[in-house]
Amino acid sequence: MDKIKCEAALAAADYGNLTTAAAMLGYTQPGITRMLRSLEKELGFSLFIRTNKGVSVTSNGRMMLPYFRDIVRTHQRAEELGSEIHGILNGVLTIGSYFSIASILLPAILQEFQREYPKVSITLREGGNRELSSWLAESSIDCCFSAKPSSTVNCDWLPLWQDELVAWLPANHPQANNEAFPLRDIEKQPFIITLPDEDTDIDRLLSAEGLHPDIQFSTADVYTSWRMVEAGLGISFNNRLTSVAWQENVVTLPFEPAQFITLGIAAPSLKDMSPATRQFIKKVKTAFAANKMLTIL
Repeated sequence: MDKIKCEAALAAADYGNLTTAAAMLGYTQPGITRMLRSLEKELGFSLFIRTNKGVSVTSNGRMMLPYFRDIVRTHQRAEELGSEIHGILNGVLTIGSYFSIASILLPAILQEFQREYPKVSITLREGGNRELSSWLAESSIDCCFSAKPSSTVNCDWLPLWQDELVAWLPANHPQANNEAFPLRDIEKQPFIITLPDEDTDIDRLLSAEGLHPDIQFSTADVYTSWRMVEAGLGISFNNRLTSVAWQENVVTLPFEPAQFITLGIAAPSLKDMSPATRQFIKKVKTAFAANKMLTIL
């Protein structure tokens, strides 16, 4: 089965639009249409339902997507290994990450990695625990920075550092001048939650401690929650790294008792990695071992 046709099918599935998929792959729309029709003819069934609004994947097509990814990934790894043997590492690296890690820690790591391996093309996908776990399960990312995935996800996990969970309070909050914020006080005042029911670090702590806050607002963006706290609409919390570079008038306090999460790298398999992924993780481990990254926290 042709790798290029598989890439076309994956792009069409991801974007739901043949014109967009063609542009992302550097083809014309008629060209990608011909490739998909050829692939469907080869398989003997339809992969997509075509409408005026775009394309959607058929049930048979959805079953084939993991195999298309395997074919594309195998070709990429063969090319990367060949270039590595010649001493010039190239390839494609897709990294998943928390939004906070992507904006605070990754730029410095990626800058150093790209300086050493300029021929590696890097794609960054940002999301929360649930999205990252889904991407790991379907092998659509090579690795990701996150808290430890749930036990239902078949992957390898490399812990790197601990980050503290801290309460977010408006500057004029009665407890803003305290040294710590009692964990149980989360239940006593209006609460702003980010991405509820998405297996976030917030969800995990609330569940582990049996906490039932008075949720007044829910948001899909961490910074929106932060700004709503600043406006006095309620309190919230998150890992300390999330807000380390934000300057708004919000007070962050450690919890009493203190609460921590372990962050690190997860990968579908640390043994079966592409050369580019292996070198990237090696670069990350070196940076943390030398405490280069933790000085940011």
